[in-house]
Amino acid sequence: MYAHFNDIINALKGLGKVYTNRELVSKIVRCLPKSWEAKVTTIEEAKDLSTLPLEDLLGSLMTHELRMSDQERNEPKKKTIALTASTGEESNEDKDEMALLTKRITRILLDKNNSSNK
Repeated sequence: MYAHFNDIINALKGLGKVYTNRELVSKIVRCLPKSWEAKVTTIEEAKDLSTLPLEDLLGSLMTHELRMSDQERNEPKKKTIALTASTGEESNEDKDEMALLTKRITRILLDKNNSSNK
């Protein structure tokens, strides 16, 4: 991101538009995605953005990015379960199993409600 930003700033310098360090820091902070909002808030509260050197801001952001990528790699992958739907008619055995399951769940919920009312 910084390389692209730097190319744009250098092109603007060539056209005669020069930005102050404060404006550059402000532009980078504003363009960060929503997932970086906590880090931006921390930087804004801890440091004065009007005097913060651009290099310090970039160093802080790069460190945060490395931490985020390390956390993603170290997090266990979540398992997902996919259910399939049958298009045919249910067999009597499937209906019996469903009825039994429904009856058990109902009984558990009733027992739970009765014990919580006591």
